[in-house]
Amino acid sequence: MLTGTIVNVLAILDGSAVGLLIKWLGTRFSTLFAGATNTGLRLQAIITQGAALCVMYLGISGCLEGEHSLISILSMVLGCLIGELLDLDRRMQTLGNWVQERTKRVFHEGGTATIAEGFLTASLLFCVGAMAIVGALNDGLTGNHDMLFAKAMLDGIISIVFASSLGIGVAFSAVAVFLYQGSISLLAAFLAPLLQNDTVIGEMTCVGSLLIIALSLNMLNITKIKVMNMVPAIFFPILLCQFL
Repeated sequence: MLTGTIVNVLAILDGSAVGLLIKWLGTRFSTLFAGATNTGLRLQAIITQGAALCVMYLGISGCLEGEHSLISILSMVLGCLIGELLDLDRRMQTLGNWVQERTKRVFHEGGTATIAEGFLTASLLFCVGAMAIVGALNDGLTGNHDMLFAKAMLDGIISIVFASSLGIGVAFSAVAVFLYQGSISLLAAFLAPLLQNDTVIGEMTCVGSLLIIALSLNMLNITKIKVMNMVPAIFFPILLCQFL
């Protein structure tokens, strides 16, 4: 029942590997040709900005899935309260910095993106949306992997683009995808009554997409929003849709 999720994870890892190779080649080119250093930095900056605009587009389009603004507002408020009390952003940054210290000699991370930023951006992109939820439910209930296979292709292409600009943190998002989609597949019989409701999936997508927009603003250096502290908000529509 985890076949679709495993294929999805492998696609993300493969795409990230290609993206990291592209990033390494760009860094290597700049190192070999001193005159190309500024060009390499400019290219990395414009790719990051382009990726940020794509993230913003995905966020805005996902927000249109929501139909009940009250659920979105309450979910954000409650989720932010819990996330801030747990200080999830600081914990994620600490973990990301620890990983970055132990991988920088191998991957030579450059630019302004940290491991935590790459991980969080990619994880939200890959986990938010109907394809992740419905595909994982189909995987667990019927053994139909078609939707997750299609999602794997999309995620693999996105991984190439984002790994080339945000670095190895994108590859680590495969862990989040495995845990998220794998859990839904394994618990499909219990979660199906809650997650097969179109309203719940739409509101979860809407709230998650708001966080994706916040990520894009951070990538453009417009804001410094602690997005990780808002992540619990994604799951509140499951509860609120039962009462509102």
